[in-house]
Amino acid sequence: MSKQPAVGTPAPDFTLPGIVLGQDGLVERADYALDGQRGNPLLLVFYPGDDTAVCTKQLCSYTSDLARFTGLGATVWGISPQGLDSHESFARKHDLGFPLLADTERTVAKAYGIAVPGLGLRRSVFLLDGEGSVRWKHVALAGLSFVTTDVLAEQLAAVLAG
Repeated sequence: MSKQPAVGTPAPDFTLPGIVLGQDGLVERADYALDGQRGNPLLLVFYPGDDTAVCTKQLCSYTSDLARFTGLGATVWGISPQGLDSHESFARKHDLGFPLLADTERTVAKAYGIAVPGLGLRRSVFLLDGEGSVRWKHVALAGLSFVTTDVLAEQLAAVLAG
């Protein structure tokens, strides 16, 4: 397993396929490239699985408070090992408001040092600044809880305050 990127270092670059629910309720499929996000903060939310209890609660919570993140100029991407069809079903079922990216080979999870052989990945959040450097991270030892929107908004505000 690769080492996790340290705070203050560049985040590993990647491009993954993903889906997002459009305003019209239609699903848009596209490739999401980290280097295309330069200039704005980005929250990378790694979660173990679509439609599982804790993941559903986490992503619904982040969707409910999405305006807090976008109000601070940040984008949110959810990343898990499931494919696009699973992501589409999950997003539609819970009306999730941000892109879900498919890391089916777990190459990005491995690059971020959060892949767990035989188990998937550790529930994690990486906050990247506009230059693509890791400014804050939380990697759970056990995926039974998740970082709240209050904590994420505080960390995002601290990064923006510089």
